[in-house]
Amino acid sequence: MNAIILSVIIGVVMMFCSVFVPNKNSYRHIASIGLVLLLAGNIAEMHGFSLFHINTKGMLSYDNFGLFFNTIAIASTLIYVLLSGRDIQKIGTYVAEYFVLIFFVLCGIAILSSYNNLLMLFLGIEILSIPLYILTGSDKRNMMSNEAALKYLLMGSFSTGLMLMGIALIYGATGSFNIEVIHAASPQQGANGMSELSVSFLEIMGMLLLMVSIGFKVSAAPFHFWTPDVYDGAPAVITSFMATIVKVAGFIAFIKLFDARMLGTSVETNKLIGVDWKLLFAIIIICTLLVGNVTAVFQQSVKRMLAYSSIAQAGFMLFALFSMNDVAKEGILVYSVAYSLATIGIFAILVKMKDFTFEGYNGLGKTQPVLAFTNTIFLLSLAGIPLTAGFFAKFFMLESAIKTGTYLWLVIAAVVFAAISVYYYFRVIQAMYFKAGDAAVVEAPTMSFKIGLLLLAAIIIYFGIFPQALLSWFYF
Repeated sequence: MNAIILSVIIGVVMMFCSVFVPNKNSYRHIASIGLVLLLAGNIAEMHGFSLFHINTKGMLSYDNFGLFFNTIAIASTLIYVLLSGRDIQKIGTYVAEYFVLIFFVLCGIAILSSYNNLLMLFLGIEILSIPLYILTGSDKRNMMSNEAALKYLLMGSFSTGLMLMGIALIYGATGSFNIEVIHAASPQQGANGMSELSVSFLEIMGMLLLMVSIGFKVSAAPFHFWTPDVYDGAPAVITSFMATIVKVAGFIAFIKLFDARMLGTSVETNKLIGVDWKLLFAIIIICTLLVGNVTAVFQQSVKRMLAYSSIAQAGFMLFALFSMNDVAKEGILVYSVAYSLATIGIFAILVKMKDFTFEGYNGLGKTQPVLAFTNTIFLLSLAGIPLTAGFFAKFFMLESAIKTGTYLWLVIAAVVFAAISVYYYFRVIQAMYFKAGDAAVVEAPTMSFKIGLLLLAAIIIYFGIFPQALLSWFYF
């Protein structure tokens, strides 16, 4: 509850700052202080100290998993603002409002990590999504940004409609919106005298619609088609936020919804209707990995390549849903940190570049050695190379799948696609160090920016060597 209430309060304070604080450079400092306070409040709640005692009637429940993810999301946002705060200021006129919307997104994320009711799932998704529609179109002078915002709004509205229909079907089957009641419900408990088969059919159709809806949010194939255009059209600094913290929050909502107890009312009934949930998730994983990795190979823009890369990374995160065991939950937390930090760092450098094509990076190792070195670390982490956090992130995901003892071919396919991803990540490294050119940046990076990148790279390497240092925070 600390994260939900504090994010709203700080967001409102930022709104008033836009009126009473004339210096636009102050907004990012105020936002950074607000994020530190928000992070402290969430850590305090992890240790049992709650600032707000509100009876939510069981609609929200706070566990260590959700609170720890909040900590990861808030800390990643703080790093994002510290690295890219100056670039957020350059988007348009309403600088303070951009930070306000980011805090409102964090409020939605905090709801998604703690919902215990399908209505709160809907509210969390909408509180998260609506500010993103605005941020996507924040660069009013750019027609691509306006087009991306419209596409995102239309796709988001469509997926919301599917979510509401799914929630309605589940309510019709179980008579409740409460997750715990739905978990405990059996087919014989259907309302209005419906048969076991009818109740199970309604619940399974509802779960399928919810799966499709959240699949849109996390850009899992075949529901990914909006992602490249929206990520490419949005301001690069906003894409950094959308592709990392927001995407991972969708997976946390996915995991809470698709708990093992939630996947159908009985094994026999599911087989009767013809639903094999593990096979369904396996097909989605393969499609997501295939579309993301293969299409990324043919991109000429680094920004668009990263958009398809985010789809490929979503394929690995879907292993947490396929496995649904303790290793999967540990893995999604490690993946959240590894993927978010590396992508934030890559986009922080991308924003500084004059040319977003691969050729625009030619010779960056000579002109900006610090940017090139740190960018290499971030790319190696996304590729899953050992001694970076990304290696253990992928390792945990694959280990969770192996632990299930089923569909081992899926693990082999994921390893093959991970090898393919190395090609397009190394294209950037090749351009920076092995191709002649004079890569240009928009403005000379400040010393504080370079130090921030080096510290971020050091964190990624540290968690790549000692991943248990991260998980120890989760368990203790």
